[in-house]
Amino acid sequence: MWKDRRGGGTVTSWTFPNAEANPMDMPVVNRCTAENCAYNQDLACHALAITVGDPAHAQCDTFTSATVRGGSPDAVGHVGACKMADCRHNVDLECRAPGITVGYQDDIVDCLTYQPA
Repeated sequence: MWKDRRGGGTVTSWTFPNAEANPMDMPVVNRCTAENCAYNQDLACHALAITVGDPAHAQCDTFTSATVRGGSPDAVGHVGACKMADCRHNVDLECRAPGITVGYQDDIVDCLTYQPA
């Protein structure tokens, strides 16, 4: 949880309006097996939001193997943006999967939930 700077309350989840003005929950990173990522602790992502994808690969753009720990121990990782427009879960560059798994595919940390449309 973190403080809402606008009203001073506590925020427990993020929502974004979609085209029909209904709230869309940001998908949760259910599991991340990239144990050498600065945001990973006990196979859980602790970045507030990750970005997925580049034109060639569904990689986790937030992954970093920095020596310092990142994120908040209380945070649960969510997908903030997904650039994989050809994924069956992607609508308007937003992930609509209920949750994702992140891990190594070959030598790249990828969204393992990615499925071509």
